[in-house]
Amino acid sequence: MFEKVLVANRGEIAIRVMRTLREMGIGSVAVYSEADRDTPHVRFADEAYLLGPPLPAESYLNIERIIEVAQQAGADAVHPGYGFLAENAAFARALEEAGLVWIGPPPSAIEAMGSKTRAREIMQAAGVPIVPGSTEPSEDVEAARKVAAEIGYPVACKAAGGGGGKGFRVAHSEDELAEAFEGAAREGEKFFSDPRVYLERYLEDPRHVEVQILADAHGNVIHLGERDCSIQRRHQKLIEEAPGPLVDEEMRERIGKIATEAAAAVDYRGAGTIEGMQVGDEYFFLEMNTRVQVEHCVTEMVTGIDIVREQIRIAAGEPLSVTQEDVQLRGHAIECRINAEAAHKNFAPAPGPIHTYVEPSGPGVRVDSGLEAGTEVTPLYDPMVAKLIVWDVDRESATRRMLRALDEYRIEPLTTLIPFHKAILSSEEWAKASTCRELIADRKWLKSLAPADPAPAKGDEEAEQLTERTYKVEVDGRLHEVKVFGAAAPAAAGANPALKSPPRRERRRGGGGGGAGGPELASPLQGTVFKVAVSEGQEVAEGDLVCVIEAMKMENEITAHRAGKIASLKVKEGDSVGSGDVLALIE
Repeated sequence: MFEKVLVANRGEIAIRVMRTLREMGIGSVAVYSEADRDTPHVRFADEAYLLGPPLPAESYLNIERIIEVAQQAGADAVHPGYGFLAENAAFARALEEAGLVWIGPPPSAIEAMGSKTRAREIMQAAGVPIVPGSTEPSEDVEAARKVAAEIGYPVACKAAGGGGGKGFRVAHSEDELAEAFEGAAREGEKFFSDPRVYLERYLEDPRHVEVQILADAHGNVIHLGERDCSIQRRHQKLIEEAPGPLVDEEMRERIGKIATEAAAAVDYRGAGTIEGMQVGDEYFFLEMNTRVQVEHCVTEMVTGIDIVREQIRIAAGEPLSVTQEDVQLRGHAIECRINAEAAHKNFAPAPGPIHTYVEPSGPGVRVDSGLEAGTEVTPLYDPMVAKLIVWDVDRESATRRMLRALDEYRIEPLTTLIPFHKAILSSEEWAKASTCRELIADRKWLKSLAPADPAPAKGDEEAEQLTERTYKVEVDGRLHEVKVFGAAAPAAAGANPALKSPPRRERRRGGGGGGAGGPELASPLQGTVFKVAVSEGQEVAEGDLVCVIEAMKMENEITAHRAGKIASLKVKEGDSVGSGDVLALIE
């Protein structure tokens, strides 16, 4: 077994992996960017090393630097968590070449299943049912039109290397195809360095049901039952549960067989997930995620199996600790993703500081989090900052327990999806096991979730009464803590000098903001202007695209709040903007 493992990730998943490492008596090594010096995962590890600047490309995606740190720390293996480099075959090979063990599937399996078109080909050849569509990328929009005409609208344009809802656009008619195809290609290039796009039939209201599998190097392949992840926004999951509310024993056995056969078809090893679409009694293969999933927790709660522990055992060459006959599903588990997002603003990213942080607890409650009071959620990384998971004897009881736990959760003044989760879980649609798609798409309903005005945060005067402070000191790239007793620094508790606010532009005035009918179109979020779709003097209709702002790994389309002429354009591509900054004047 390994003596020391580097966790090449951040936040809640880094801590979750480190907890299992600690239970197994294995040392843990954290890595961090300059923006993450003061975050909990850095302190939780036995050792911590600086990777580089805040941008992911210069830190968490820097393969050479991660390998350098792993060797410097004397790590035996690397666990990638999810996101960042978790499904990067080149990273897995580079680790092996450096004499480090990759805690994940073989690079060949990552490549086979990482390409969605190749995965569809493999599954089709193995007799696994796939969603109707192409198994080859379309060269351009015109080629895509021919494919779409064959499979019929609506169609989903999907990045060949995509996942996690990235590179997924829907065209409901031929008029929407070009925009959807180009958007999927753009996101594919940005997030996966692969602009290729393929098409498949878009199923209007399917259930998103996936199967957790484990496979070792000794020929053992098992599944741990299914998860239902149908509550989504922008094709990204928000609430997951296990077992699936509309999956009976016959379907469970059938889709479990599909999942294990799919894993065997690519000689899989490690933890993985076969994602699929359930339409009535039918089940279609969608894709395979060659890593541990965000929602693995609900499966752990109903099976009692530590999936990360099994990952580590498999990577160390040991057989699975359980057989298929050992797997039993008990009770019901629900997970709510606690995202730093404003549901009332159509799920706009909402980074910001945390002054108060209190987690729920009690029977059947689990929190996987990378948060604490005094830290700040930055716009640089994913908006999911914590996960709340509950277990109880059945779905109705688990729902009541989740509502109780959500009531206890305090993350202030950060805007999160907690109000959204409470509203969804209290709805008739959830009680009936609906996908809640119509409800989530209802802008009026979302606006009703706007929070009340928050209480004023504690001022600097109170913070200055502190007489003890802990400072971080880096020596040869390794992090150390130093306590200093005396007068507190003048900055408010939790301030991070590495996190500088973007320059302020013209601010919204009084009631003249875009939402109030005035000429000013204000940004609803902090981020970077990725695209400007208009020019000064151009006539626009209400709802026309004005610009795209990228924040927390998401593209957010900002549309005209009124019809008129672009009298003044305040931003250009590449600009940083803050919430409330004026983007344009429409008169």
